[in-house]
Amino acid sequence: MKRTIIVLITLSIIFVLSFGCATRDYVRQQIEPLVDRISKLEARVSAVESKLGELEKKVGALSSDVEQAKKEAREAKTLAQDAMKVAKDCCEKAEGALAKAEAAAKRAEAAAERAEALAKKAETAGEKAKKAFELQQRK
Repeated sequence: MKRTIIVLITLSIIFVLSFGCATRDYVRQQIEPLVDRISKLEARVSAVESKLGELEKKVGALSSDVEQAKKEAREAKTLAQDAMKVAKDCCEKAEGALAKAEAAAKRAEAAAERAEALAKKAETAGEKAKKAFELQQRK
């Protein structure tokens, strides 16, 4: 029985040791496809990183352009507001001048009507004086 146990233990140890070790060739066969895939992935990552660097540069340039555009827009808004104030002032002055011109036109019209009325009165008085003169001449 001792002999059977020793044979069984020896066979078990041989069996376990025969499956536990991998050869170098086997490991290379298993790693080679992974190395190719990792190399391709590294190339893609470096390409993506370079594109990312370019995009970061473009974003930096665009942000400075945006800031410049905002500054110019603020300046344009200020100029437009100033122009609006000047236009309002001119309109108010023009309205005032228009009101004065309308008042002067009304006064001139009233003076013209009075002058016409006086001219009619003078004409009537002239006709009366003419008739009176004619009547005196006849007497």
